[in-house]
Amino acid sequence: MVFLRRIAHLDMDAFFASVELLHYPMLRGQAVVVGGRSVMRPQQLADGSWQFACLRDYVGRGVVTTATYEAREFGVHSGMGLMKAAQKAPDAVLLPANFEAYRDFSRRFKAAVAGIAPVIEDRGIDEIYIDLTDFTEDSVSLARRIKAAVRAATGLSCSIGITPNKLLAKIASDLDKPDGICVLTVEDVPTRIWPLPVRRINGIGPKAGARLQAMGVNTVGELAAVAESVLVAEFGGSMGRWLYRAARGIDERPLETVRASKSVSRETTFERDLDVLRDRVVLTGILDDLCVRLEDDLRKKDLLARTIGIKLRFADFTSVTRDITLPAAVGSAREIRQAARQCLKRIIFEQRMRLLGVRASGLQARVPVMTQGDQGELPL
Repeated sequence: MVFLRRIAHLDMDAFFASVELLHYPMLRGQAVVVGGRSVMRPQQLADGSWQFACLRDYVGRGVVTTATYEAREFGVHSGMGLMKAAQKAPDAVLLPANFEAYRDFSRRFKAAVAGIAPVIEDRGIDEIYIDLTDFTEDSVSLARRIKAAVRAATGLSCSIGITPNKLLAKIASDLDKPDGICVLTVEDVPTRIWPLPVRRINGIGPKAGARLQAMGVNTVGELAAVAESVLVAEFGGSMGRWLYRAARGIDERPLETVRASKSVSRETTFERDLDVLRDRVVLTGILDDLCVRLEDDLRKKDLLARTIGIKLRFADFTSVTRDITLPAAVGSAREIRQAARQCLKRIIFEQRMRLLGVRASGLQARVPVMTQGDQGELPL
């Protein structure tokens, strides 16, 4: 007898942008882009109205952190340079990122879900997996109850996919966005999953996607039609067998409810291959954004890092990493960026790049700085 699990993936809808719309409800229904570090904050005028920065007026090297669905319709997406985004949606409102607010709303929605279903795997600031196996309540009713709790705690919407495993749940949560509920069984894989592009499977990145495309494999269904022996010959034993099973919706991974972090990293794959000289401004903006995000990740976990590393993937899919161990642990975006730049100086750039990542390891707990008054309170 096969034991069937019920695993949900909950993904907040356009999370950062949605938090901003709570602060500025007059922007609902408009194209709004969040990103950049030198963006003018909204100014409230004497008559009570608000003045917002416009994307067309932006000059700098920042990148898009997130965008509303209205902005995404113009082709704007996270990781895109703001200057390029301005070409696609010049009239969009531009807001600076407010990570303190995003962390607060992240804590709220996770606490609301835990009050109903406490077995949770935290996957980041805006998404979690939830084990619903032991509930007798039907999946749609349970999803509605969770969504209602999230909205009551945050005022925000989320999308939930409920399936027998994590792989399918991750895909399902994206099928009916925004504010959707998608319940799938293994029997639904041929009709709902196989028509999707292979890159919709979490774990198939640009490199594997390109290799599959060269084999004539563009959809999950086409991947499912490839013999396991062919995939093993092309990708190696572990990856080949995983691809064969993933195309059939097979995933036995348990939820990781407690994880000890050995490292924290952020990376992004570019829309197009970038040249280190001609695209220097864009690359600098991307590096800055990655370091800001890494700072936020470390602060959220109350960690500092002794070792900072970078990862590059070039146009021919070769990858290179470099790292540096610092005299003292660091946590700010400025310190991370300085260390990352030292790593970059040790790389010879002979071709365009397709991916950049920044990694923090050698983690240690962030120790609060005590003032002189605090020290006076210590027992002798």
